[in-house]
Amino acid sequence: MTKKIKVSELHEFDAAEYLNSDEDVAAYLTTILEENDPALLAAAIGDIARARGMSQVARDSGIAREALYKALRPGSEPRFETISRVCAALGVRLVAQPINMTR
Repeated sequence: MTKKIKVSELHEFDAAEYLNSDEDVAAYLTTILEENDPALLAAAIGDIARARGMSQVARDSGIAREALYKALRPGSEPRFETISRVCAALGVRLVAQPINMTR
């Protein structure tokens, strides 16, 4: 007999707990960028910032910690300047690649 699990009994998934190396961060960002969703990108960068320490990222980016939390929460639409400054503080860069399309 299979035991049923209630959704309320499940632990909330936090990607920040699994972003332990630069390689993990790069793979995570690459996967998120493939979704082409700006709000998801902001949330993912927020996950990375939390994994690295939000206070340190705020200092390194020159953005107030509270403003950083607000800009990187799920569903937010931060300005490109904010994303760029946070990526620089995290030591990552976003890279453009051609889409393989046949014409």
